[in-house]
Formats: sequence, structure tokens, C-alpha cells
Amino acid sequence: MQIGMGSDVATFKKGPKPPINFKQGLRDPTLISLILSNLLTIALAVIYNFNIMAILWVYWSQSVIIGLFNVFRILSLKNFSTKGFRINQKPVEANRAALVLVAFFFAIHYGMFHFVYAFFLGIFTVMGQTGTGALSLSDFGYIGFMAIVFFANHLFSFLHNRKQDVGKQNIGRVMMYPYARIIPMHLTIILGGIFLTTGATGAGLLIFFLGLKTLADVAMHFLEHSK
Repeated sequence: MQIGMGSDVATFKKGPKPPINFKQGLRDPTLISLILSNLLTIALAVIYNFNIMAILWVYWSQSVIIGLFNVFRILSLKNFSTKGFRINQKPVEANRAALVLVAFFFAIHYGMFHFVYAFFLGIFTVMGQTGTGALSLSDFGYIGFMAIVFFANHLFSFLHNRKQDVGKQNIGRVMMYPYARIIPMHLTIILGGIFLTTGATGAGLLIFFLGLKTLADVAMHFLEHSK
């Protein structure tokens, strides 16, 4: 099955998209929750000196959670457009069957990306078990705790922003938003690998590294939820 999207998927509505209102965005409780979740990740990692691999697993978990809620978002759309969206080179009708098909395709495709991420993270984790990169019991507790925090954050965001999906959404754009999260995930894995192989450490580097990821999260939130 092939899924294609035309250039007209780039907008939800006709006409140019209005500029992002940062002042209004900073009053968004879901954005505040996202920032606090990331700050908690950084604070715990620095205070308790958690393993870099534990932090990578936390962000992998967050990315999976984002994909999970995007499946729910696709399936919950009531009024949506399929303009520019094609399956096997054929236009798609805006009906319930299309929602189910797109949600299924997204879940499989997005899941495959994260299966590959998990595979390489698993290899790095196993390799680290014989050296300084070994995960401790507290590291696993950190991963589980932060996964719960990010799950709660994205559940809150999903429920809070559902009212924005009342207006007509382009299903192609809704499906594509989470893929932008793959970019910071790539950077996270690459930079994390550098930390592990070169032995580069220090709270300053760690804060800088995690701060970039937080900024990427905030930027994507503005992009996805700007009106």
C-alpha cells in the first residue's frame, strides 16, 4: 500500500496560515506541562547523575507515547479533509474507513521506526552493561517514572486540544506531525552515542544536550497547535 500527499496538505484551511502567537502560546497549559515535564527530566538526570542511556530510553518512550496519542487523534476526527491525500495513487474519500486505514498505516509505519530505534538503543545498552554505561535499578526507575510523566502530559494535551479538531483538519497533516519528532530523536541518539564513545560528560554538556531537545519539543508544540 502506498500513501501519497500533495502540496495542498501543507495547510488546514484555505489561505495563508496566520503567524504563531507566542504570547498566547505561553499561556497554553499543555505547553507549560510539556516544558515542566522536560525540566523534570533534566533536573533528575543532573541531580542523580542518571546514565545517558536511561535518558535516551526516556525520550524513546515519549516518542512512542506521541505516536500512540496520534492514533487516537486520527480515529477521533469528526470533520476532516482528505484533499491532496492519496492511497495507491487514488484520492481518498473522507469517511470512517479512511480514518481507520490511515490510523493503521501510521501505527505500523511509525512503529517500525521506533522498533529500529529500540533495536539500536538495546545494542548500546547491552554493550554498556560491561562498562560505565551499565543501567542500574535507579536508572530503570527513572525511565519508568518519566515515561509515566510524559504519558500524563500527552494525555492532558490530547484531551485539552481535542476541541481544536472540531474544525476541518487535513488528515494527511495530522498523520505527518509526529514524524517531525524523529528529527530530535535522531539527534538524541547520535549525540548520545558521542557521549558514550568519547566519554564526554559534565552537567553543563548534559543540560545543553537536553535543553536542545526541550526547545525542539516546544517548537513542534507551537507548530502543531498554532491556530
